[in-house]
Amino acid sequence: MKVLSGLDVLTQDKSLQQQYKGKVALLCHNASVDSIYTHATIRFKEMFGPRFIKLFGPQHGFSTDVQDNMVETDHVIHPYFQIPVYSLYSETRIPTDEMLEDIDHIFVDLQDVGCRIYTYIYTLTLLLEKCADKDIQVIVLDRPNPINGEDIEGNLVEADFVSFVGLHPLPIRHALTIGEVGLMHQKLWAKKKAKLEVIQMKHWDRAMYFEDTGLPWFLPSPNIARPESTITFAATVFLEGTQLSEGRGTSQPLEIVGHPKIEPYSLYEKQISQSIKTSKLQGFALRPITFLPTFQKHGNAVCGGFQIHVTDRKTFKPWRVGQFVIRELYHVLGEDFKWKHPPYEYNYDQNPIDVINGTGKLRKWVERNDSVAALDDFEHLEDYKKSFEAITLY
Repeated sequence: MKVLSGLDVLTQDKSLQQQYKGKVALLCHNASVDSIYTHATIRFKEMFGPRFIKLFGPQHGFSTDVQDNMVETDHVIHPYFQIPVYSLYSETRIPTDEMLEDIDHIFVDLQDVGCRIYTYIYTLTLLLEKCADKDIQVIVLDRPNPINGEDIEGNLVEADFVSFVGLHPLPIRHALTIGEVGLMHQKLWAKKKAKLEVIQMKHWDRAMYFEDTGLPWFLPSPNIARPESTITFAATVFLEGTQLSEGRGTSQPLEIVGHPKIEPYSLYEKQISQSIKTSKLQGFALRPITFLPTFQKHGNAVCGGFQIHVTDRKTFKPWRVGQFVIRELYHVLGEDFKWKHPPYEYNYDQNPIDVINGTGKLRKWVERNDSVAALDDFEHLEDYKKSFEAITLY
């Protein structure tokens, strides 16, 4: 049975719509689309008419057309709806008092990818913190975690490495829906509670990957063009902390890795194939490739590298595979391997890889060529799993 997103549930329930009597705003993006391909803004215009007064957009913009990190979007008047569109990835990540004036209900319809490093969950929690001091109800229109709601993996953010890609103590693969992140925030991290409601999905099961939902996929950010990319994202996003290409500027971003100094076939034969066996990592294959990024890292330079093919989702561990790939290429490339220099997500003081990892210890794990088995020592998930079980909706 096809899953109904929170947006679908709201648009199909007139009595539910009538509960929201005041003026309405919507935080959304390109993927805020219902199961019959209609964008949430159209539905909100139909449901609320002139009471629909403001729009907000997250990182990558309301239209999801901004490619990279640290590229802000402007506030505009929407040319069709003739209402303000406020960017929450602009001079501020937190809505201002002026932005929130006259709003009674602000709906949030954002497609997350199930990885701590994706910023939309923090746009939500910062909104909740701002609205806790106001008489504004925040309603999350829940959507699927595309890499399932069961598998939890990776280290928690350490207090010294909190950032906009790791604002709360979540593991890399958190297994929550965006609505559940909001509930966990209110229960564990909020100093003051907001008026939060989650409109739950129907027919979603925690074991589902996105393809199991029957819902159409729309890119939630410019380089997640297909649901398969969400599975590898939790491995390849760590490459953003290096000068290795993660495939931006190609047709397979966040599924491939490479560098101009790599000859992939000989490297695979002489080292990588045996390293995979030694690591005991499963559920994936690394296929030697060459590719030409048209922009970003190594733009217009031919790179050798590998495409990550997920062969068994049940055994694939993206966080471990990402760390493994960086470790291998760090030692293969030697002086040609470079960690990315600050800033990263407006952190000007810490190594970008440490910001992404939420710790400095994993960089040192790479540099000392430690074993994949030693990654187990970075996971301390018992308390998180208890909190997870206490707030899950499905």
